[in-house]
Amino acid sequence: MEFHKEALASWETNASFWNEGVGRDGNKYWKSLQMPALERMIDVRSGSRALEFATGNGLVARWLVSRGCDSVLATDGSAGMLKHAENRQSADEASKISYRQLDVTDPVSYDELKADPRATGGFDIIIINMAIMDIADIQPLAQALPKLLKPDGVFVATVLHPVFFTCGATRSIEIDSSAGITDKPIVTRAKVIRQYLNVPPYHGVALYGQPAQQVSHCRHD
Repeated sequence: MEFHKEALASWETNASFWNEGVGRDGNKYWKSLQMPALERMIDVRSGSRALEFATGNGLVARWLVSRGCDSVLATDGSAGMLKHAENRQSADEASKISYRQLDVTDPVSYDELKADPRATGGFDIIIINMAIMDIADIQPLAQALPKLLKPDGVFVATVLHPVFFTCGATRSIEIDSSAGITDKPIVTRAKVIRQYLNVPPYHGVALYGQPAQQVSHCRHD
């Protein structure tokens, strides 16, 4: 579980940088890609109860409340991230969002979560947004979901398509100006994916400039 320990340590180190980069209302990737996808996948009904894993600075938890969730239990493995999430919320959001530090790779963490009064009766929505690739072992999560989700509930996990993210892939840009000096050059963007299945963990960054690299696991196989 060395990768897991490294991942948690990197998110603690990157917490403040990530919080500033994402902001209260999300960056361009959230607004253009992630939020529209979640709106298509989740029918958030008034009175819904939600559980979020890897909440980060609470962006998705706040979005769930804005869509009508009555309560959200937002969890993360990083204490620093949870602190930023609390600081980002409004007074109204604070009345509907509660927080809990949780290690998603630890089966005991789920036993403790199930004993939490806030989890009584299960959840209508369980979500993990753009974080599956940060988890070294997803088996404990998979085993816990049926015990936490209501029979008619929905589980949503989002991950970038390999077009956007594949461990070790390279990107290139080709500019062709041969069309003539009065015309715009032809710009061709390409991504070279040398491995697709069984790709080993990769050290990289989510936001350029972050203090520490993080470990990513390709989850599209």
